[in-house]
Amino acid sequence: MVEIEVVYAAEDRQVLLAVLVPSGTSLRAAVQASGIAAQFQQLTLADCPLGIFGKVVADADARAVQPGDRIEIYRPLLVDPKEVRRLRAVKAAMAKQRNS
Repeated sequence: MVEIEVVYAAEDRQVLLAVLVPSGTSLRAAVQASGIAAQFQQLTLADCPLGIFGKVVADADARAVQPGDRIEIYRPLLVDPKEVRRLRAVKAAMAKQRNS
């Protein structure tokens, strides 16, 4: 058995679960076995990106858990950060133009 942690942070709360899974279990299978989805009704584990200690794992269905892994479940971005920066720059340029 391998001891891991599964972490999810919603907008209003965070949950960290310690879980024992069989050696060779994939990241996605370990997250599903943790039961964390029962605490977050909006969470769809089949297509959520997963990572370990802040680094996204490309194929969570193929990578096996390692002892001590902290598997993080990532939420989709609501707004593209590049678009937010672009809009902020446009707004600043317009404000500068009005003040000139």
